[in-house]
Order: sequence, then C-alpha cells, then structure tokens
Amino acid sequence: MQNNAQLAERIDRFIEENKAALFEDLSTLVEVNSVRSQPMEHAPFGLGVRRAMDTALGIAQRMGLKAQDCDGYLVYADVPGACEKQIAAITHLDVVPAGNGWHCDPFALTQREGYVLGRGVADDKGPAVVTLYMAKFFQEFCQETGTALPYTLRILLGGAEETGMEDVDYYLEHNPMPAFCFTPDGSFPVGHGEKGGFGGSFVSQPLSGNLVDFQGGVADNVVPDLAYAVVRGKASELKSTGTITVTEEADGLVRITGHGKGGHASTPEGTVNAIALVANYLLDNQLCTDQENLYLTMLRTLMASTDGSSFGIAAQDEYFTPLTCIGGVISMENGVLRQSIDIRFPTSTTPRKLQKACDALAAQGNARFEADKARLPFYIRADSPEIDACIQAYRTVTGRDDKPFTMGGGTYARHFKNAVSFGMEEPQANYPDFVGQMHGANEGVPKCLLLKALKIYILAVARLMELPL
Repeated sequence: MQNNAQLAERIDRFIEENKAALFEDLSTLVEVNSVRSQPMEHAPFGLGVRRAMDTALGIAQRMGLKAQDCDGYLVYADVPGACEKQIAAITHLDVVPAGNGWHCDPFALTQREGYVLGRGVADDKGPAVVTLYMAKFFQEFCQETGTALPYTLRILLGGAEETGMEDVDYYLEHNPMPAFCFTPDGSFPVGHGEKGGFGGSFVSQPLSGNLVDFQGGVADNVVPDLAYAVVRGKASELKSTGTITVTEEADGLVRITGHGKGGHASTPEGTVNAIALVANYLLDNQLCTDQENLYLTMLRTLMASTDGSSFGIAAQDEYFTPLTCIGGVISMENGVLRQSIDIRFPTSTTPRKLQKACDALAAQGNARFEADKARLPFYIRADSPEIDACIQAYRTVTGRDDKPFTMGGGTYARHFKNAVSFGMEEPQANYPDFVGQMHGANEGVPKCLLLKALKIYILAVARLMELPL
C-alpha cells in the first residue's frame, strides 16, 4: 500500500467525502426496530432483524461490495483479495429493546450538539456502518490502483449477538474461520479477554396471596429502569417516594412502580435496579404474605450488590475486573414469579460454584433456580502481531498510549480462534447528561468518534494486510 503520509491523506479525503452518506446510512439502519422477535421463513430472528439485514445488504451492494446472505442468520460483504484467507470485522444489527426514559425517538436518528442518539448507534449499528465504509475505502483503493489486497476483507453483520449468538455459530458451521477477526463492540484500544457468562431464572412456587402481578425489565442483560407490582391494599395508606410511585387501581388494588437507572449488565456500577426498588418497598411496607415475602427477601438479597457479595459469589483474578451480577427481567404468570439473572465471572470461579450458590439462594426463597447459560472466560495473549497492528493504528490516530485490557461484556470475539474486540467506546469518555450509554435510554455516541474509528480501522486493516497470516 502507499506510504504512511499518502495513506493518511487518502483516508482523510475519503472520510470528508463520505461522512454525510455515512450518517444517512446510519439513520436508515437506526429506523429499523431490529429487536429479536418470532422466527419466520428466511428470518430466524424475526422480521425486524431481517429488515436490518436487507438494509445493510443494500448499502453494501450500493458500495460495490460482494454481498451475501447466510440464510438470515448473518450477512456479509467482501473486498476480494489475492487469496481466500480472510481478515474480518464482525458487528451486529440486532439491538436490545428500547426500554424507558428516552427523551427522543429510539428508532430515529437524533443529532444534537455533535452527538447522534438512537438505539444501536453505539451497540452496534454505528460500528456496523463504519466497517462497511472501511470496506468501501479498500474497494475504491483497489479499483483506483488496479491492485488486490493480499487477503480478502470480509465484513460480517450478525443478527443475534444480544440474544445467544446462534448467528455466528451457524456462520462458522458453513464458512471458513478468518485468519484474524476483530469486533467493534467494546472499548478502545483492544479487548483481548472476556469474562465468562452464567445466567438463569429464580422460579417461585405458585403464589396466592396479596401479590397480583410483578413485571419489570426489557432484557436479561440490561439493568431495568422500570418495574411495577400490583398488590392488594389501599393507596391512601402508602406514600410515593423519589423512586417509587403509588397509584390506586380498581377493586382494592395498588400499583407500586419503581423508577431506576438502567445500563449494561457488564458495567452495572451507577445503575439502580427498578425491580429491587419495588421488592424492597413491598417488604418495607409489609404488603405481602409470609409466603410471598420469602421470594421477595430472596430478591432483596440477590440485588443487594452488583458484585455477588450479597449471596457469596464475589470473585476476582489477575486478568479481569471483579464478578458482576444483576437481575434483568421479572415476570408473573399464573401466580408464578420468574426472575432472570446475568452473571459475568473471572477465572477464579466456575459455573458449578455459581450454580450451587444460586440453588442455595433459591431455596431460601422457596423457589428453584433454572440455569440457561454457562460460558467460560475467553482470553488470548496481548503481545501478538495482530493485536500490535490494532494498537499501533489506535495510537497513530489518537496519540494515546492505552494498554490492551480484558472486559466483562461478551462479544463475538470468543467464537473465533484469533479475534479481539476493538473499540468503539473511548476510555474515560465524559459525555453530556443527555447522552446515554449502550443498552440504556438515550444511547448516544459522538459523531467525531464514529469518524475517528473509521480512520483507526482503515489503518489497522492496512497494517494487518502486511502481516504473514
């Protein structure tokens, strides 16, 4: 490829010429509500995800990329290289539900004071559009110079990252493993390890007391910002608080609504779990029967901490930050309560230990625990040439000397033999109050960060193309 100065000049010119189109394409993708729904023919993750995939395929085809649909599980776009060996980038087009507390339409791109807001702008539609434009840069470079890249550049766009990652499992069953893959679904500079994941539900015995309903949360991996319970009682005898609203319902019923602060399950610091607010209010005001209180007390114990210390599962090691544990979704059907949990754990504990602790906690609540996921931590050495190529590109653009890190979030990287997470969140980012975090209300990202990330990724791929893979 060109020397560093020429390449940098070409990249800057490309970004300037394409930035308006990039945000138009992002707007088009954000407008698609791609929360997973009921499977249909050619749409294993529902029509919303299917529409997002079709939109992305249209963008790729307009760019002149070689685009392919993998039976609705995943789509990809290629810049063919001199050999079939691949350097890949993988993002996802599915999103978590919008949730509550938005000050703008979650499924319309809002631009404000240099930021873009909307569900998916950070996780992961913004990165998806950026990687497509990265491929467009190399497609145009090859056409203009009459050369081919040493390796094929493949942009993978999944449809089930938020709900189980069956998409990438299906893809790898039918396609070759890339020589190296990065996913822009974390923070800069490079994430080379991910905590293990453990989850399931605490299921009560059938209840027939004062509690009529209890609902809250939008996804298992999101700290809920809103929850409510309907209970027999008198609203006149109860008081609303700063986080609890009490309203009278018909037939001697009272609705207790908790208003928390949502966020991603992997980074629960600073969040306020609305389910815990409601459970604690019910207990503190003695609104339920002894049978119901057993389960509610279990919830109080479960959510008294976000590091698992409240029921004996706290853990840490030399590679990862401490374990995190949150309660995500609660529901009540036919008198049975079901509370989901999401645990991200380091190497110093195991799914078996977590299962044992959850079983013991469930017994205290006269309930049972049903595990539904268990994945081990993922970790690769940070001193590989591929990671160095990514780091050097990041340093060239930002001038920062941040080090590779491990994280609590789970990404596609763990499914590949040689892969890392690579941006786009910034270390120590300080955004205005109107900008929310991924998985929360008012999800937002600076426009300049998307453009900066595009430059970083182009430089990184240029470096990766020079390695003997």
